[in-house]
Amino acid sequence: MNLKRWSTLSLIAATLFMAVLMLAFPRASWEAGIRGLAIWWDVLFPSLFPFFVISEVMLGFGIVHFLGKLLDPLMKPLFRIPGSGGFVAAMGFASGYPVSAKLATKLREQRLVSREEGERLVAFTTSSDPIFLIGAVSVGFFGNPKLAGILAISHYGSALLLGVLMRFYGTQGGGGNQDQPSSKSPRPSFSLRTALKAMHEARLQDGRSLGELLRQAVGSSLQLMTVVGGLVVFFSVVLEVLTASHVMNALYSGVRLLLPAVALPSDLAEPLVGGLFEVTLGAKAAAAPAGVPLMFKAAAAAFILSWGGLSVHAQVASILNGADLRYLPFLIARLIHAVLSAVLLLLIWNPLMGHLPAFFPLTSETGAIFFGWGGVPKMISLMVVLIASLVIVSLLAGIIHRIVPGIGKRAGK
Repeated sequence: MNLKRWSTLSLIAATLFMAVLMLAFPRASWEAGIRGLAIWWDVLFPSLFPFFVISEVMLGFGIVHFLGKLLDPLMKPLFRIPGSGGFVAAMGFASGYPVSAKLATKLREQRLVSREEGERLVAFTTSSDPIFLIGAVSVGFFGNPKLAGILAISHYGSALLLGVLMRFYGTQGGGGNQDQPSSKSPRPSFSLRTALKAMHEARLQDGRSLGELLRQAVGSSLQLMTVVGGLVVFFSVVLEVLTASHVMNALYSGVRLLLPAVALPSDLAEPLVGGLFEVTLGAKAAAAPAGVPLMFKAAAAAFILSWGGLSVHAQVASILNGADLRYLPFLIARLIHAVLSAVLLLLIWNPLMGHLPAFFPLTSETGAIFFGWGGVPKMISLMVVLIASLVIVSLLAGIIHRIVPGIGKRAGK
């Protein structure tokens, strides 16, 4: 009771403090709000809204159930989650945060994943989208398309490594009926017939017409986009008024004292603190310090991209609140992912940076074509490629599952 009361009092005090700062700096608050609204409308809305609608429709038609059965041989042994988690991973990696949180909650609502499986799924599939990583960070902020390759390897490679680590989170034996989706088939096989049957059953169980399905998908997606937009504007204003009131300077000074202890330049304090609140501003600031070696600036950008910023955390927390998935595992996973990503980039910098070709022949002027509605086809194409790649790998995994037991029996004889 005391802890709850102190939490309430702290929240009230923080709200009053922010209200006073907004009154003290009205112009800065207004400009930050307009800037946050522009980011939401120009970048986030076109990059997230189509994926929210598409995922709802695919769930209603049973396509996710179809892909889930096909991806079982890959996802269950590697990440200890049902194959439907592969669809979430492909959508999350293609479209960025917070799409995977939305899809994981939908799977949880349909009892396709258990509580712990859903938490593991959100933990490692929440990532930046490649369009932002390439077009904004590598090309726009750093002006170096060559960074796209090493940032992608460190960011998505550490995400997959986090997924393997997260398989040890939770009980191995399951916890009642909620864990049955992952325990029905201890040795899953790749079966097109089973996948088609699962899709047909899911479609019959859903029962909604195409018109009703589209109406509800658009409605729920617009509602979620409104929440996302409000949080983006809120954190944009918070960061601006804290900067205008020089409160951020105290945080910068504290971080400057800590960075040399981990062998990092103290000039990275401002980018890291900014990235704590908002990923775009933090990643942009990471490219700014002139006296810092490019390797450390790229590591700071990798850390910020994997952490996601409190704005993304608030978006994910609001989505998880719609199900029984907890935020704390996600928070811990973001910290682990951020550290893994930065460390991995530093480890592979010297071996790869001199030999890694640029992903795309872009300049800072042409990088802007990735954003807005013009980037939607690219993200959808990437999603299709990722799903197809996962299905192929799952097919190979299913073949190995069938061959290895036979080999083991012959060896035993």
